[in-house]
Amino acid sequence: MTTRRDSLLRLAAAALPLLPAPPAGAAEGPLRLVATEFPPYTGSALPGGGVACEVTRAALRQAGREMELSFRPWARALLEFQRGDHDGVIGTWRSEERERTMRFPPPLGIVNQVGFMARTDRRRRIDDLGALAGLRIGVVHGYVNPPRFDAANLSVEGAVDDLANLRKLLAGRVDLVLIDKGVGAHLLETQLREAAGRLTWLDPAISEIPLYTVFSKVRPEGERFAAALSRGVGELQGTGRLAALLHQGARWQ
Repeated sequence: MTTRRDSLLRLAAAALPLLPAPPAGAAEGPLRLVATEFPPYTGSALPGGGVACEVTRAALRQAGREMELSFRPWARALLEFQRGDHDGVIGTWRSEERERTMRFPPPLGIVNQVGFMARTDRRRRIDDLGALAGLRIGVVHGYVNPPRFDAANLSVEGAVDDLANLRKLLAGRVDLVLIDKGVGAHLLETQLREAAGRLTWLDPAISEIPLYTVFSKVRPEGERFAAALSRGVGELQGTGRLAALLHQGARWQ
C-alpha cells in the first residue's frame, strides 16, 4: 500500500541533484610510504623528499590518492614494510628475490647510472675495464657493485661513504671512484661546491638500473595500490608533467 508520505519521499528524491561519484580511494586514508636517505633521489632534507618521492606523490595524486611519507634506514624500512607498517617503499631496485614479496609497477622514469668519476685533469677511457688494471679505484664498504665491475677484478680501496671517496679522489689517493652519477652530482652541488670543477663524470656508465616505488605482493591491497601508481605515472607521461618533474629534480640524467 502506497501512502501519501511514500509519494512525497519519492518526489523529494527525484528532485535531488545527481552528484558525481567520489573518486576511487576518496574514502580511504593516504598511503603510508617509506624511503631511505639516498639523495638526490630520496631524502628527508630534500624538497618534496627528493625526485623519486615527488614523482610518486604526483602520480598517486593523479590517480586520486594521497600519501604519507616516512624515512627510515634501509634495513629498517624493509623490515617495517614486510610486517605491514608501510604500504610501499619508494626508491627500490628490482631483483628476483624482491619480486617474491614486492609488486613492481612501471618504473618512475629515474635511472641510477653507476660508473666512474675522475679528476678533470686526469680523464681516461673507461669503456674497457680491463685497461684499468693497476689503478686505485675507490668504492664504499658494504655497497653492492655492478657484476661487470666485480668480474674485472680491479684494485679497490674502501671508504665509509661516497663523500669520503670523492675527497680521496681530490687528494690523489685514488685514481677513480665508483659512484652513482646522481649521487656524485648532488655531492658536488652541496658539500663539495668549491671543488666541483676539479671532478668529472666519465661516460659510459657501467650499469643503468631503473628506480621503482613498490607495494606488497602478499597483501591484497598491494595490487590496487600498484594499479593506482601505474595509472598515475601513465597520465603524467601523457601530459608531459613527468618529464618536467624529472628535468627539475634529476638534472644530471
